[in-house]
Amino acid sequence: METKTLPLYSQKDLKSHASRDDCWVALYQRKIYNVTRFLDEHPGGSQLLLDYAGQDVTEIMKDSASHEHSNAAYEILDDEYLAGYLATPEEEAKLLQKGSGHEMEVRLDTDYDSTVFVAEVPPEEKLSIATDYSRDYKRHKFLDLNQPLLWQVLFGSFSKEFYLDQVHRPRHYGRGSAPLFGNFLEPLSKTAWYVIPICWVPVVLYHFRIGLQNLPAPFAVFLFALGMFVWTLIEYGLHRFLFHLDAYLPENQVAYTMHFLLHGVHHYLPMDRYRLVMPPTLFLVLCTPFYKLVFALLPYNWACAGFAGGLMGYVCYDLCHYFLHHAKLPSYLRKLKKYHMEHHYKNYELGFGVTSWFWDKVFGTYLGDNAPLSTMKFE
Repeated sequence: METKTLPLYSQKDLKSHASRDDCWVALYQRKIYNVTRFLDEHPGGSQLLLDYAGQDVTEIMKDSASHEHSNAAYEILDDEYLAGYLATPEEEAKLLQKGSGHEMEVRLDTDYDSTVFVAEVPPEEKLSIATDYSRDYKRHKFLDLNQPLLWQVLFGSFSKEFYLDQVHRPRHYGRGSAPLFGNFLEPLSKTAWYVIPICWVPVVLYHFRIGLQNLPAPFAVFLFALGMFVWTLIEYGLHRFLFHLDAYLPENQVAYTMHFLLHGVHHYLPMDRYRLVMPPTLFLVLCTPFYKLVFALLPYNWACAGFAGGLMGYVCYDLCHYFLHHAKLPSYLRKLKKYHMEHHYKNYELGFGVTSWFWDKVFGTYLGDNAPLSTMKFE
């Protein structure tokens, strides 16, 4: 197995390598190549490269008026001249704190293929290995991770069968979050894990306080606990029947795009730290029908206590989901982590419970050791 560990560099680092004796260029604002020794071999002459030294060359390499480069040219760049990766703004801030791009690294493995479902969950070190974007797109012809993803889904021309096959096969972006919109909407698609308790714990406390003030304390606590338990069933139902509405998905690109936004992007990029918890705006949309139902069925004070428990169950679920992907956990949670990662890397049609596998066992979707692998139909 050949594994490469490559450093991250800031924009300033890239721009500083802009001379004949030290010439770097970037591609797709991601990969950095040291092309110093290639200057005299460049068919278009060294000056053309020097004109773009320390800059991104994506557009000029695709420019048919100048010279549209072949796939072979990109492969040669990857194989012989790849020097590192360009940091995202968030990573660049960390680089400034640490003082050197060499202190943060992105790992590539030329043999490891995350898009193949496996019987055993890959070890954690594999889950930090970046997918080679160019090779992945050339092989699968699905989404180009160098480009904003949403528009590729919306304006693509693939079948439902192909979309579902590919979107559930994991890729690893390797640095920050992959571009979803590629414009000013991008921040709206990302949510840090700590936003969830900040937004919703005050709402939990407000409603539970009303219940405690107007009901006997033991009964209010019982309703709170009941709400948390009911949430586990809602969690299972949403994950199985809404997020994985795969077989019933209409055959059109708009439906695929909605599916991708709701849950597909998480299966496509399961280790993306900023797309592991639900954006508050989306949760409001999904939560409102349940809120109205609870308050329509129960007396107001009962509903407050029960709703508080259900909402707290959701908070625990989202935080649990994040930490199952990105934390070292105690014994019980390590088993839960393995169970959930098998949903991503072994069989996405089983194992819908996140905070527990209780409802999977009740409804026959338990993802056991002998469960089959999800079928891979397209290569």
